[in-house]
Amino acid sequence: MMRNVNPILLENIQVFSEGKIIENGFIKVKNQKIVEIGSMDNLSDKDEFDVIKFPSHYKAVPGFIDVHIHGVNGADVMDASKDALETMVTALPREGTTSFLATTMTQETLHIENALVNAGQYIKEYQAPGKAEILGIHLEGPFVSPKMAGAQPLQHIIDPDLKLFKKWHSLSDKTIKLVTLAPERPGGLEMIQYLTKHGIIASLGHTDATYEEVNEAICAGANHVTHLFNQMRGLHHREPGVVGAAFLHDELKTELIVDGVHVNPEVVKLAYNQKRKEGLILITDSMRAKCLKSGHYDLGGQDVTVKDGKAFLQDGTLAGSILKLGKAVQNILTYTGCPLEDAIEMASVNPAKQLNIYDRKGSIAVGKDADIVIMDDEHEVSMTVCRGKVAFQKEGL
Repeated sequence: MMRNVNPILLENIQVFSEGKIIENGFIKVKNQKIVEIGSMDNLSDKDEFDVIKFPSHYKAVPGFIDVHIHGVNGADVMDASKDALETMVTALPREGTTSFLATTMTQETLHIENALVNAGQYIKEYQAPGKAEILGIHLEGPFVSPKMAGAQPLQHIIDPDLKLFKKWHSLSDKTIKLVTLAPERPGGLEMIQYLTKHGIIASLGHTDATYEEVNEAICAGANHVTHLFNQMRGLHHREPGVVGAAFLHDELKTELIVDGVHVNPEVVKLAYNQKRKEGLILITDSMRAKCLKSGHYDLGGQDVTVKDGKAFLQDGTLAGSILKLGKAVQNILTYTGCPLEDAIEMASVNPAKQLNIYDRKGSIAVGKDADIVIMDDEHEVSMTVCRGKVAFQKEGL
């Protein structure tokens, strides 16, 4: 249910709006939308607004969109409960995430179905301003390659099954927006064609596909790559693989986990140099241990150890991350030396465009949802506004 909140005015701030930066600017927010942006020199009619004033070196950037996240703060999408999703939508604004895709994983069919029903119901009935918005579901598995299972439980992996997917999409109240699958598996290309026809993103991930098989998938409609480099056929000078295809095909938008663990910082820079700001989407792929201390946690019925900023299974396989999206933005700036505008493109603009919601999210522009992140001069998240309501405010601000 959508509720109105008091109009707010963000003052005295550097505004990263569409196509330009406004020094010493302001943003007016009313009825969950951005209603005016401008320079403080031109500010008027402020009486009805709750004014929030910032140090002049603070920056306003569009809210971050995480298209691949499993859990945070002890909760996981696969918990299949309203409380778990409530925990996620409440916790994520602390890292600047204002909207996301609730991401499932390979599991028993019944467990997946319970998670889909729960997420679909939450999306339709329980969204509210002041919390991160669930934009839909990312179905990661079970239609993946056993050779590239990673932390996806091997015993529950199945070949792409269109009849089963149609059932699941219906159970989710048609809220599945992105599907990760291995195109080389039997039924893979048929599923990609179906997804594309119905406006669902077909993503190549947990796949051992060759370069030629990726080309076939692109022809069928695939336009996305799940966590580039991780659990996929890598780049080889005689077989370019999935990574080579991702580098050479602009039509493939590629997720990247920029935590310095899943992908070496120099390789992150290589990917940025190759795909540029238009081709990368920053994600976290985080699991329930994010925001919690080191220890043992569950991921899809598997024991995960979190230690020294890493999450891994008993055999040492990386099991998601504990990365915060705000930290990913800081890291991409450090690893590549790119300007903040490029990081915004990768964390906000590109995911919005890929999900076909750029008309309402992904940038600071009049008429769009008031999803705004305030960053200090160290690019730390100081405040997050979700659809016009302050969802997080750093102590002392």
